[in-house]
Amino acid sequence: MMTEQRPGAHMAAEIAQQPDVLAGLVQRQAEIAEVAEKIAQRPPRFALLAARGSSDHAALYAKYLIEVLLGLPAGLVSPSTATLYGARPDLRDVLFVTVSQSGGSPDLIEVTETARRQGALTVSVTNTPDSPLRAASELGIDIGAGVEKAVAATKTYSATLMALYLLIDAVRGGKAADADKIGELAQQTLDGAAEGVQRAVDRYRFVDRVLTTGRGYSYASALEGALKLAETSYLAARAYSGADLLHGPVAAVDGETAVLAVTSAGHGGRAMHEVLEAVGKRGADVLAVGSAAAEVPAALRIDVAPTVEELAPILEILPLQRIALGLSLARGGDPDSPRGLLKVTKTR
Repeated sequence: MMTEQRPGAHMAAEIAQQPDVLAGLVQRQAEIAEVAEKIAQRPPRFALLAARGSSDHAALYAKYLIEVLLGLPAGLVSPSTATLYGARPDLRDVLFVTVSQSGGSPDLIEVTETARRQGALTVSVTNTPDSPLRAASELGIDIGAGVEKAVAATKTYSATLMALYLLIDAVRGGKAADADKIGELAQQTLDGAAEGVQRAVDRYRFVDRVLTTGRGYSYASALEGALKLAETSYLAARAYSGADLLHGPVAAVDGETAVLAVTSAGHGGRAMHEVLEAVGKRGADVLAVGSAAAEVPAALRIDVAPTVEELAPILEILPLQRIALGLSLARGGDPDSPRGLLKVTKTR
């Protein structure tokens, strides 16, 4: 007799799998370095990244890595310029990276095919190595996260970040030394955050409006955190760069606003001090998540295992995923079956 799956079981299991998934990816560093060597043999003038949804946040993370670690300009592509408007830019000597967990979205496949015809060196980063996207691109990286049954991406998101870091680090000649213990740090983060996550769920289960914010590498985590809250708990969650928040949106912050601030050690985390002082004066209830959470003004803090700043998003997203899971369940939902969503979204 088949037993009914409890709500959120898939999401919970896949969050828990991440330490092993991340550790496994680091063990495949040499394989990813082979792709990086082919990129290094054709040095690009700049890089472009194409993605949708959670993968778009991973692409933003990669944009920071490329600009900071490689010293190359990088931009996020609007696929519709090619798919709807027929734009055909000159992409000779350009690195074009397409990020897609499924590798099945028609617009991403088409824009990759177009980029390749226009002279770009195309690289796909996907969890589906036999996908049409991989066939469309010259080079490919399999993130190797295994089948993801939950609609909300968790392990495929962190694995995509890890794969992108390993690729970009290898392009600059690195050997992933800073990522050597990432699996252990991920487990440490999940274990250490459990109590704080439960406090956050209890505190925010009836909130209607959430604002997430971060700077630098952590801006990607703020975006992904807002998406997870919106798609699993149906919250009106908005994400802002800490800098953009002070340029206007802070006026909408008041005592009814929950602010989830991602603050890890490094330049981005230090830049968040002024931001959180400003939202605190507006009466916002601040939850700080990250390795520098203890250093900023907040009502509640969840610490994350410390690491180099460019790896922080791989760890700081873990408590945010757990908060999204917990809030969904506390509000009577099932994050494994969010309304109106499918695992693979096909757009053009």
